[in-house]
Amino acid sequence: MSDFRFELTDEEKQYLKSLVVMAISSGLGIGDAPHTPPEPPTQKLREHLGAFVTLKLHDSLRGCIGNVYGTGELYRTVWDMALSAAFRDPRFPPLTEGEFHAMEYEISILGPIEPCPDPAQVEVGRHGLIMRRGGRSGLLLPQVPVEWKWNRETFLAQTCAKAGLPRNSWKEPATEIYWFEAEVF
Repeated sequence: MSDFRFELTDEEKQYLKSLVVMAISSGLGIGDAPHTPPEPPTQKLREHLGAFVTLKLHDSLRGCIGNVYGTGELYRTVWDMALSAAFRDPRFPPLTEGEFHAMEYEISILGPIEPCPDPAQVEVGRHGLIMRRGGRSGLLLPQVPVEWKWNRETFLAQTCAKAGLPRNSWKEPATEIYWFEAEVF
């Protein structure tokens, strides 16, 4: 796997963080938030990369939506994923204004997604995983196994479960395993 060396400056990270707040404020109709993202400060934020926005409320997941493959400019993707995590995650009702003021959020910028040559090479905390088999697919970001204190095998099994597959499916040749790295902040 090629090392993911996409690094953002503090200014770029701050801009993306402000986009999350602006997007959700706009969706809630709070204040004078713009209805489209302001222009990014650097060209790097126009690159086509995948991104996830994760929302938490009192240390519990409150929404997480992402675009895996980067089908548009990064800054627009972060804006759209913030709106989706807040208002369109099918696991949760739409975020309320009261929750908005208490929420925490995390942005994950995804590197290239490549076939994993050997599950034994998966490093907890470094790699995110995608499991695919038949019409099923599941993804877990690199920070998830760290938060849950999982080892490699549990991470692989939980990614299968996320795809709706039996937990040991990662051991079967018919299951496709992909990995990626991410810049998380």
